[in-house]
Amino acid sequence: MDPTVLLGARPLRSMARRLVEDENVRGVISMNEEYETRFLCNSSQEWKRPGVEQLRLSTVDLTGIPTLSNLQKGVQFALKYQSLGQCVYVHCKAGRSRSATMVAAYLMQVHNWNPEEAVRAITKIRSHIHIRTGQLDVLQEFHKEITAGQQRMTR
Repeated sequence: MDPTVLLGARPLRSMARRLVEDENVRGVISMNEEYETRFLCNSSQEWKRPGVEQLRLSTVDLTGIPTLSNLQKGVQFALKYQSLGQCVYVHCKAGRSRSATMVAAYLMQVHNWNPEEAVRAITKIRSHIHIRTGQLDVLQEFHKEITAGQQRMTR
């Protein structure tokens, strides 16, 4: 999506080494519930071995909407790695909805975009994303917070 954030599907154990070595991934944001990744993906402990920090922001598949609080946590996590010049891999099961919502929030924060601009930018790179109405609603809430924060800073 940008030099810091990569969006994709569950990173299978076989992908972990390539993400670390080739993509400079040092942070992973998992929007999956624990049961979705238990047998196929690295655990937090397994990610730690090559020096990768995992942030799990459990969101129910298909109908789930990331909470405003989790969007804030995920964006702060990504910004930390951005400041270090390192990458963050953001994923859910297919990299289409839950994780795309998180990446949209990150792009909104970094580029001062509204939700529609962020979703359009993601769609240009990953055309099969699917942001549902409830997810767009939470992105609108996130945008209001960004805007309110900017107004407070200019006073």
